[in-house]
Amino acid sequence: MGEGWQLFRVRGIPLRIHPTWFLILLAATLAFERHYRQILATTLPEAGLWLVALATALLLFVSVLLHELGHALVALSQGVRVRSITLFLLGGVASVERECPTALGALAVALAGPFVSLTLALALLAGVHPAAHQSVVLGEILTQLGVLNLVLALFNLLPGLPLDGGLVVKALVWQVTGSRRRGLVVANGCGRFLSFLALGLGAVLLLRGGGISGAWLMLLGWFGLGAARNQSQVLQVQQALRDIRVKDVSRRRFRVLEASTTLRQLSRLEPITPDGLAGASRDAAWAAEPRSAASLPPAPLDPLADWLLVCDRGRWRGFIDLSILQELPVQRWDTDVVGDHLHPLGDLPSIAESAPLWQAVLQMDQPDRPRLLVLGPAGLPSGTLERPEVAEAVLKRIGLRLPSQLMATAREQNGYPLGLALAQVVRSMLAAGDVQLPDALAAEGSPPAPSSGL
Repeated sequence: MGEGWQLFRVRGIPLRIHPTWFLILLAATLAFERHYRQILATTLPEAGLWLVALATALLLFVSVLLHELGHALVALSQGVRVRSITLFLLGGVASVERECPTALGALAVALAGPFVSLTLALALLAGVHPAAHQSVVLGEILTQLGVLNLVLALFNLLPGLPLDGGLVVKALVWQVTGSRRRGLVVANGCGRFLSFLALGLGAVLLLRGGGISGAWLMLLGWFGLGAARNQSQVLQVQQALRDIRVKDVSRRRFRVLEASTTLRQLSRLEPITPDGLAGASRDAAWAAEPRSAASLPPAPLDPLADWLLVCDRGRWRGFIDLSILQELPVQRWDTDVVGDHLHPLGDLPSIAESAPLWQAVLQMDQPDRPRLLVLGPAGLPSGTLERPEVAEAVLKRIGLRLPSQLMATAREQNGYPLGLALAQVVRSMLAAGDVQLPDALAAEGSPPAPSSGL
């Protein structure tokens, strides 16, 4: 769901409206107008009926906004940053930076919204009688808003994700079992059951002439099933990232050179750059240029080209950067050897082959890390790891196989296919305490957790 348009801020929280909100505003206005026409037709003119219907619809969404603000303010009190509140087709959602670190804190946040709605319902219904003595119209508006806030509170307390009641179930199971993941699995299962129930009841209502009510129930059921399916896939991806080891998916995107290799021989390796010149033809082209390094034409180096690791009589010495061919005069290419211009292997981003994939995802979540050097038990190079291999292994584990052309494109771009947000999944695992950051990665600094909805 997109961000929508920002209206204003409350306690630093942006309040937004998604374009789909106007659809539900229109539907609510039509429903209220139909209701008021049956009750207030003799009291209000035609234009008055529409104005009262629109005002009621807007006040209803003010109630929804207050419901989400209840979640947001309690989340802030728990030390959780709230990124935004957005009104959309199915109501509202508060997007938070991370989940509460404790089960009781998560329980308080989940209950805050229904508590606000229930409080509003009781206050509005208590004011119906005195308001009706002042104005029949005002009394009817308060009745409608009171009843709908009561329905909003009770509906959201149904025990299944993505409803608040599902978050309550998750927090309670988390508190009892000590496992946030177990709570999520139970709540997600409850949500799937409620979604199927809503679809069934909606179909029955449609067959019996229920019209909008049946269609609305089916829409809610469809939305709930989609949310449950997405959550199940996230859980499967998280499990795969924990279970699969780097050694299971690593490849070998490096070439091994002897330290005695001359720079002339290095320049003839294929491929070196993506400029279309390879081997002797490129060597001749470079040799024809002035022999000053400053005057050599800029030759773009492919960040996805194989790394060039250097050995000296069976011992790893380091790696060579092809930029040396641009920095040195051509006349030195026959006398200088790669062993004279080495960088330590420690300068390459690396990971142990026994590490879980989630650690690799976190390390590669930087634009200057196209791949990782995989190190064996003795700390020696055994392979490399890139983003496409990680994505392919995870998708295979959860039973998804992408077309070969899509994977080929991902390899060309060294990215995750279909914009797979594995880094965000890992951050959510860290924020929830499902995995612990190793000391080495913690020293580099962990990126912030992604947003999630309330």
